Amino acid sequence: MASKTSHKIKQRNTANDVFITPLKLAKKAIDMVSFEPADIWFDPFKNNGSYYNQFPNENKVYTEILENKDFFDFNEKVDIICSNPPYSLMDAVIKKSIELQPHTINYLIGIGNLTARRIEMFEKAGYGMTKMHICKVFKWYGMSVMVQFEKGKENVITYDREVWRETE
Repeated sequence: MASKTSHKIKQRNTANDVFITPLKLAKKAIDMVSFEPADIWFDPFKNNGSYYNQFPNENKVYTEILENKDFFDFNEKVDIICSNPPYSLMDAVIKKSIELQPHTINYLIGIGNLTARRIEMFEKAGYGMTKMHICKVFKWYGMSVMVQFEKGKENVITYDREVWRETE
């Protein structure tokens, strides 16, 4: 069953990146973040507001492509990014998130999207992965992971970019 689903995902012509985060799971992500009362929270992919509506203060902004507020055009100062990004744009999302220079980035992503190369993208920009929570959402493909990267912090995991072979 999983191989048929995986094949269908790989062969599709257009991405289907609208996956609504359950409210309690979005709250779990928000609760992972250490913050100051004046911090500005940012939800770049607001959709129904699973994250945005639960942010712990009124210092919050969002973008939402369905409202013609494109994340990739956003350039305001923010302290915390917390959301569920479109997986098909993961590299571009990471680059733009880093460009905004928040102190914390917390994303819910498919576990297969958490690659050593992407962790390294954050690390090279001065962000360390400080928290990780693995979860499963009903009707989503595979496992998901909430990952939090913080500016100026060390990674809590180790990784390498080596491609290991049986003969080595």
